[in-house]
Amino acid sequence: MPSAINAAVAQQTGAGSVPSATISTTTEGAGGGTGGIYSAIISRNQPIIRVKEKTYEELHKKCLEKNILYEDPDFPPNESSLFYSQKIPIKFEWKRPREICENPRFIIGGANRTDICQGELGDCWFLAAIACLTLNKKLLCRVIPHDQSFIQNYAGIFHFQFWRYGDWVDVVIDDCLPTYNNQLVFTKSSQRNEFWSALLEKAYAKLHGSYEALKGGNTTEAMEDFTGGVTEFYEIKDAPKDIYKIMKHAIDRGSLMASSIDTIVPMQYETRMSCGLVKGHAYSVTAVEETTFKGEKIRLVRLRNPWGQVEWNGPWSDKSEEWNFINEAEKIRLQHKIVEDGEFWISFEDFMRHFTKLEICNLTPDTLEADKLQTWTVSVNEGRWVRGCSAGGCRNYPDTFWTNPQYRLKLLEEDDDPEDEEVICSFLVALMQKNRRKERKLGANLYTIGFAIYEVPDFMHGTKHHLQKDFFLYNASKARSKTYINMREISERFRLPPSEYVVIPSTYEPHQEGEFILRVFSEKRSLSEEVENMIEAERPSRPSAKARDGSEEEKQFRNIFRQIAGDDMEINAEELRNVLNNVVKKHKDLKTEGFELESCRSMIALMDTDGSGKINFDEFRHLWDKIKSWQKIFKRYDTDHSGTINSYEMRNAVNDAGFRLNNQLYDIITMRYADKNMNIDFDSFICCFVRLDAMFRAFHAFDKDGDGIIKLNVLEWLQLTMYA
Repeated sequence: MPSAINAAVAQQTGAGSVPSATISTTTEGAGGGTGGIYSAIISRNQPIIRVKEKTYEELHKKCLEKNILYEDPDFPPNESSLFYSQKIPIKFEWKRPREICENPRFIIGGANRTDICQGELGDCWFLAAIACLTLNKKLLCRVIPHDQSFIQNYAGIFHFQFWRYGDWVDVVIDDCLPTYNNQLVFTKSSQRNEFWSALLEKAYAKLHGSYEALKGGNTTEAMEDFTGGVTEFYEIKDAPKDIYKIMKHAIDRGSLMASSIDTIVPMQYETRMSCGLVKGHAYSVTAVEETTFKGEKIRLVRLRNPWGQVEWNGPWSDKSEEWNFINEAEKIRLQHKIVEDGEFWISFEDFMRHFTKLEICNLTPDTLEADKLQTWTVSVNEGRWVRGCSAGGCRNYPDTFWTNPQYRLKLLEEDDDPEDEEVICSFLVALMQKNRRKERKLGANLYTIGFAIYEVPDFMHGTKHHLQKDFFLYNASKARSKTYINMREISERFRLPPSEYVVIPSTYEPHQEGEFILRVFSEKRSLSEEVENMIEAERPSRPSAKARDGSEEEKQFRNIFRQIAGDDMEINAEELRNVLNNVVKKHKDLKTEGFELESCRSMIALMDTDGSGKINFDEFRHLWDKIKSWQKIFKRYDTDHSGTINSYEMRNAVNDAGFRLNNQLYDIITMRYADKNMNIDFDSFICCFVRLDAMFRAFHAFDKDGDGIIKLNVLEWLQLTMYA
């Protein structure tokens, strides 16, 4: 390390701290950037720049100019796009619609549920969601851009849009479809020459890596991918007392809602009852209203049968006598019509009596177009569980639970509900695990996930400190998900007083790695953000030489050092290793094989102020003071005297040593210094602290104005990082 940099570092021996930092590097005449872990550190507070992919419009235009049909290189017409766990006994032929039939069309007479016929793939959950989507034309047009055709400007290329973990993505495909005997193998339309549903299924299969990845699922999973919304499930017999208000608010927000009547008898599937309702069948909820009937307020629900016919024939049905007591203006407001169109009104009481399930897909503001609709306030946080560091498992594992990612939730405004005597904030938490379906071919299954919500003590309001183990040992959660479940997303609605809370998302078992997205939907203003500590380091002052002179340990050190160093009283890395290992051997309570040469090289770099590659006795003594204090911390956490501490304990050890790091840096420490069992031995422990201390001191030396930003040219950057 050049003396100029070392001299600057050497000045930083007093107390101080380093604020949260961004490092910028400049290169002169160099073309590259940085990679690996350093890239992750440098870009922590910077926007991620990705290489721009060609858009649908660019690809479409290019095909037209060259007069060719598009061929998708990322989802080719072969077995890799079909299945990953099985071989097909018959050979499918990939054909374009013009090879399958005459006069192919994208959409004929509007996209509707009769256009969806399931093929030889177990993805009825996906098709049911499409059928539901066709009931909302605005949402449908977002997922399926309608300006696509087999006639005008046809180039064999189509595109569809899906919500993917916080972003809308445009999926581009060619129109080659798998066939057998000239028939589509998978989803098809009831009209042989209509292809929008088959192409939509192909785009969704590409999004997940293959057609096989779509086998088995939950309708609401696809519904959320079509809308960016979040789904709530209610068993009507167990519904909360304010379920009517929940339904009313959902309609006001433009949420999609469906209800169904379950049947446990397969023969009764989609069979009509005497009241006109159909068992084993889903209805869309299209309105929730109140009206006055004979001087009393009556709550009503409007439903729609997707068949477009077969309606309820009880009270408040189209021709019922109740409407005779309603004036014409009110009938117009409620859009009452006597027509067999599948839509009808039913009293809320009859709705609760006959129906068994209610599903609400709450939409996010970016999904809605009508300004009049009241929307949720939404906050989105992306995170991950890292084995050995932040994959702490559920509350049943108190030693690791506290290490899970933590998200502060500030509920700022109470609901404006005059009927509610309490000051309450309504909100919904949704935890979604990412990419598990896409990674099925690698053996990935859905984790069992859930979350807990704790109230932050008053004295910690406004701070960003990660809550420690003791907090969770002595404080109960204020709310939590009803259960841990192996679904892509788990969501739950809560009502809590305005305050500051922390949400802890976790897998049920610890040590399970994965990415997730945590969304908080609130009716009023709220704030949600990940708890991230300020990055800083305490600088304890050096013990005075006077305090150490004359001690027995001091005399031993000086004798050992003189024997190894020789007349120049300086030692290199190999000699330092001999000194330290001789000293460590005298500590019988510390189980260790001693220090590796690489660790000693790092220690030399930490203390070497003149770039000679050696240190003198005073520098060695200062180094040993540090090692001695770190050794005490190590012993504190090595309770079983195994000579190792686990990676979760390392977080507290780092904190005890005066370093304040964020979650990403804890992840990096685990990756760099822990073994395959997530344990860190004494040598790696000291090596980590030496590196931390050196890098903090170097940064502080370069940060002349104390603004938390330094600027290095490529030579300075390499000199600093290569020697440290």
